[in-house]
Amino acid sequence: MRTSIRTAGAVALAAALLATACSPTETERGAGRTTPVDLGDIKLVSYSGCDDMLAGLRTAAAKRVGPWGLAGPQIMYMESRSDVATARAKVPAPEHSTTNVHEAGVDEPDLVKTDGNRVITVNRGVLRVVDAATRKVTGTLKLVDAEQAWAPADLLVSGDRALVLFSGGGIIPFGAMAKRPASPGPRYVLVDLSGKPEVMGSFTPDGSHVDARLVGSTVRIVVRSQPRIDFPDHGPDVSENERTRRNADIIKKAPIEAWLPTFETADAKGATSTGSVKCEQVSHPADYSGTSMLTVHSFDLSQGLAETSPVSVAADGDTVYGTDSSLYVTSNPSWWWPRPIEPPVVDDAPTAPATEQAPQVEPVPTEPTVTVSPSPADSSAAPADPTPATSAPATPASPTPADPTAGPADPTATATPAPADPTVTATTPAEPPEETEVHRFDISAPGAPRYVASGKVPGRLLNQYSLSEHEGYLRVATTSTSGQNSSSAVYVLKADTLAKVGEVGGLGDGERIYSVRFIGPVGYVVTFKQVDPLYTLDLRDPAAPRKTGELKITGYSAYLHPAGDGRLIGLGQEASEKGRTLGTQVSLFDVSDPAAPRRLSQMFQKDSGSEAEWDPHAFLYWARTGTAVLPLNTWNGTEQTNGAALVLKIDDSAVTKVGTIVHPRPKAAGDARVAAYEPGIRRSIVIGDSLWTVSDLGLKVNDLNGLADQAWIPFE
Repeated sequence: MRTSIRTAGAVALAAALLATACSPTETERGAGRTTPVDLGDIKLVSYSGCDDMLAGLRTAAAKRVGPWGLAGPQIMYMESRSDVATARAKVPAPEHSTTNVHEAGVDEPDLVKTDGNRVITVNRGVLRVVDAATRKVTGTLKLVDAEQAWAPADLLVSGDRALVLFSGGGIIPFGAMAKRPASPGPRYVLVDLSGKPEVMGSFTPDGSHVDARLVGSTVRIVVRSQPRIDFPDHGPDVSENERTRRNADIIKKAPIEAWLPTFETADAKGATSTGSVKCEQVSHPADYSGTSMLTVHSFDLSQGLAETSPVSVAADGDTVYGTDSSLYVTSNPSWWWPRPIEPPVVDDAPTAPATEQAPQVEPVPTEPTVTVSPSPADSSAAPADPTPATSAPATPASPTPADPTAGPADPTATATPAPADPTVTATTPAEPPEETEVHRFDISAPGAPRYVASGKVPGRLLNQYSLSEHEGYLRVATTSTSGQNSSSAVYVLKADTLAKVGEVGGLGDGERIYSVRFIGPVGYVVTFKQVDPLYTLDLRDPAAPRKTGELKITGYSAYLHPAGDGRLIGLGQEASEKGRTLGTQVSLFDVSDPAAPRRLSQMFQKDSGSEAEWDPHAFLYWARTGTAVLPLNTWNGTEQTNGAALVLKIDDSAVTKVGTIVHPRPKAAGDARVAAYEPGIRRSIVIGDSLWTVSDLGLKVNDLNGLADQAWIPFE
């Protein structure tokens, strides 16, 4: 492999991407760091008993109650059995891909799983098992009635056990319409896959699903619950101050049961039992709201869904990150939604009629179009708009964060205020600090997790990729905003205490983070407003992390993926020099010289977007053949076209289009003027020499080499 080295003696940093340590660069140690922040001490404290817990929760919640009750935040969308392993060893599985996850060996919920011999999917409330060799459906299990087919669901699989995660509330088990009410919270169903799929049991907590992780056969589920307190309608003639006072009195009389998280467990026959978290299993930070409770439930799927001592924290939570030995849950109790940053300027040029354009590989312009600049403020080297604006972009001019559940569709929207009391003088509350709390649990042993430590960093996370544990340290990337000002930084915390030991700031002044990737001792951060700086960070010295390089190009990468020695794939949107998004781009970066990252190749598809921009599970990179697959939606000026999977070949120096895969379109039912439903391809997997793609209508199998059709497996 030929490698570009611009700085004499500069060699790779990360073992996966870089060869050894880098030599000094022109970037001064500590350059760009922000003023150190006093992180405080937020170590969790256990309650001495139920009376102590009730008094603390009542006091904290009463401080937060308002005239309309507790306006709590919304969740921001978060060992196989030896006998099974022995039995399956008789049928060696072909080489196959797995779910694209953050940490190897730590599985994340997704809508399709495979062990090489089987493909397991959950779609519209139905679990299906497909034999990979015969490409036949060998088992189906209907989990909800047709009226609830909308219910979103994901899978975690260990051996012959599949856990189906229905993340929304109001789910009714199939066949139980008359005898069982809808569940108040998410519902988790354990299914036996050893023969005909059968339900082994279910678990239903009263709360909101945050996220889950699976290590071996042990799954950890994180749920957030709010106190079950009913606030009456005080009538239109009651002032806001009086409403608040009355609501505070109601909280002060609420029983401990209003806060303790509850759950219901059902066996294979539907017999149920209820339980709740014990007071001695609840801890709290020194400063907490009393309006939310985070609970971590642990199950060994090989043993069923017998609850194993849940652990709760009186805190809010929105992001989960896990390794094989640690589970991190982060929360931002002071500010629920990301504060808006001034959106990029939209081009004023009139649009021309849209024309169809296929994906294409565009050569990277030579210098000075793409440059490495030591100054984030220098945007003079941004490349020219590669494509004239001919139609509305596929994505908004002000893109949302990579995590689609990171906030409401319009982050600038505010709730309609209640009628003001004319006797009360309006005051503007002080803006609370934007801080992220981090709680770490040790999950290295079976059973309930063990609380280890808590910490705090300024700013807000983008998603779980903003967190990374490496050699005893946790790296955290955040964006801090104040009004229209913003800046990003990476903080390094000791994993055992979560005390801060180092930081590097000054990343993307006036911008916010769009993607993060930590690979060993190296970090990559993309910020964006009008141009996209890709920052490379040297994190070898936890006490003195530093920025080593910067690449400015138009557009941004919403997801970063390692691609072998000295290479990094970026998936996101191309944009004009003014920041207007133009369509999907896939970039190949050479990061072998951390002082001089550069883009080697770019694939640009005008007026398009991909689910993989905000959900990395939708992205497949099969390193053995250099194959990359991503869902693609296009916009032709009048309507959106779904259904394609874009297949690329990514080698050492270029991104090349191989072709597209589409699923059969069903015939329009009824009125011929109504267009037929066009299935959108959601996921792709590799088994042997075949590429499988998944949509709402079925599975399609293509030859990995050449994309020739091999099979279509419809979902009946």
